Amino acid sequence: MFPEYRDLISRLKTTDHHFQHLFDKHNDLDQKIKNMENHILPGTHEEIETLKKEKLHLKDQLYVILRKAAAA
Repeated sequence: MFPEYRDLISRLKTTDHHFQHLFDKHNDLDQKIKNMENHILPGTHEEIETLKKEKLHLKDQLYVILRKAAAA
């Protein structure tokens, strides 16, 4: 996710608690979605789609933080 911001992501994960929380939540959702799609965890198609939307919303929030930090 966002390879062009790899160094900035590493820095923000250690210096920005809010960014770290969003980043970790995004990764947790990603893993949960993969587990549901692979039938490791139970989940309906609707539940998976809801989680994907939540994950996308988190990604958008992370991108806003990254752009602001890159411009500073």
